[in-house]
Amino acid sequence: MRKQALLVCLFVLLVSLPFWNQAIQGDDYYYLAAAQHAQIDPLHPHHAKYVFLGIPMDMRGHPHPPGDGWLLGGILALVGDIREVPFHAAYFLLALTAALSMLALARKFVPERAVEATLLFCAVPAFLVNSTSLESDLPFLAFWVLTVALVVYDRPKSAGLALAACSIMAYQSVVLIPILGLYFWQQGTLRRNWWLLTVPVLGFVGYQGFERITSGQYPALVLGQHFQTYKLQRGEMKLRSAIALTGHLAVMFTPLGLWALLRSRDRFLSAWVAIFYAAALVLFFAGSARYLLPLAAPFAILVARYYAGKPRLLWLIFGLQLALGLGLASVNYQHWDGYRKFAAAAMKDTANHRVWVNSEWGLRFYTEAEGALAVVRGQTLRPGDIVIGSELSDQIPYTTGGGLAVEQMRTEIRPTLPLRLVGLGSRSGYSSVSFGLWPFDISSAPVDIVTKSLIVEKKPELSWLPMSTTAAANQFVSGVYSLENQQWRWMSGRAVFLLKPPPTPQPLVAKVYIPDPAPGRTITMTLNGVEVAKQTFPKPESYTLETGPLTAPGDTATVTLSIDQDFSPAGDNRRLGMILTGIGFQPKQ
Repeated sequence: MRKQALLVCLFVLLVSLPFWNQAIQGDDYYYLAAAQHAQIDPLHPHHAKYVFLGIPMDMRGHPHPPGDGWLLGGILALVGDIREVPFHAAYFLLALTAALSMLALARKFVPERAVEATLLFCAVPAFLVNSTSLESDLPFLAFWVLTVALVVYDRPKSAGLALAACSIMAYQSVVLIPILGLYFWQQGTLRRNWWLLTVPVLGFVGYQGFERITSGQYPALVLGQHFQTYKLQRGEMKLRSAIALTGHLAVMFTPLGLWALLRSRDRFLSAWVAIFYAAALVLFFAGSARYLLPLAAPFAILVARYYAGKPRLLWLIFGLQLALGLGLASVNYQHWDGYRKFAAAAMKDTANHRVWVNSEWGLRFYTEAEGALAVVRGQTLRPGDIVIGSELSDQIPYTTGGGLAVEQMRTEIRPTLPLRLVGLGSRSGYSSVSFGLWPFDISSAPVDIVTKSLIVEKKPELSWLPMSTTAAANQFVSGVYSLENQQWRWMSGRAVFLLKPPPTPQPLVAKVYIPDPAPGRTITMTLNGVEVAKQTFPKPESYTLETGPLTAPGDTATVTLSIDQDFSPAGDNRRLGMILTGIGFQPKQ
């Protein structure tokens, strides 16, 4: 046992040590935000506030409980700052916990090939890639496998503690209830150990109740609102997720491993795989490979058992896994390291500028660490501002207040190997089905192109701004949201525009629609700070607010349109006033 454990520890160290300087990646940003908030509010790490997809919010609706935030918060308190190497060194202990727990399980279920089964588990590509992350997947996996190992070795009290830790890392810990229940039933110990099955439920209910009492919100209800707002559980997303998860399962141990799974006759291990896989199809919407990590342990044991009499074939599977996993981990390292290097270069010589980052993930973490601010939907940037963006990340719409974004710096992030977890033009859905459906892809295209642009002053070119045209957005100063239905835009209670004054006087016109939920009725329009039109309308309907013929001196006219009341609909953090279809000096028809 000692020799086997030492061999496993050395292997995990060798494959993880090169990645201890892994850059902050993916959703690490949000978990680290929780860790930072835990320094001032240790009981509520998920009360951290940040901007997500251009919308300010807090983490109470996050799809994971706060366990990982507490864990990272503890490391941050010890280290004193967010530094990659100490954090990844600490998470190496979790990878080691998962590996040694796997070894214990393998010695029970396939003693003659226990080491091989454990090495197969440690060479799973998702384990090699996601063990370099600070997201909740690795601690969840470690406590999941530890719980099952302690149950199999008939240590229910210790298993209860491990299961409690598992339940505060991820809500899907509840899937252990039918898996462990089946094991107890097969062993005839269900009556003695039934209490253990209540731990995930108590953890879930306890966290929800604690948050309700201390903050007035049930996190699960906030999460449900997010699902509705972003339509994450719609049928199309679920179908794409199911396809991607099936692909990840098929390549977890190569097609040879899938054959071993299909031929298995072990009722408990096969049921473990079937139960969690079925739950994954129901629960998840992004189809990420990391979601299936709890299947790696039973799957590896089944593969090792099926090919126990064919060691060369078993080692071939291991070699293919290891090569693919290390290749993907290397590409992943270079991808996120590219953001770290770009941020370091781009944030130089920005002391006299406001800097905005229009990206998520590691690029946002490293630029914010140097003083940048996240772009908020409808944000107005002014001449002299700098914006750092990514072509791969969701682009948050913003206006330039009549300015023009001039690119100053551009970098293609192109890993050495042609493997892709995610990337421009890639079909890989390794991290999310929003990028594709393949488990991984092969491509030489860059994974991302990142830019640094300066907003320079530009005079308005249009006198009439139909909301349906892209060019009109260049003359929005503030208060106008993104285009909808290719025809109109919501505006807030007050919106400002820049217009080119017409050569001869023309009417200043605003075409608006007041919808049923909007409480405002009185609309005011000013030209260069002087009120030129004001009218109260009786009911929700389409209207035109129009002045007599006007013009303005110079080459720029500032028009402000406002309504007396705004509102915020359920599930939408924006403040809305009315719908706008066009504004400006309207030419004669």
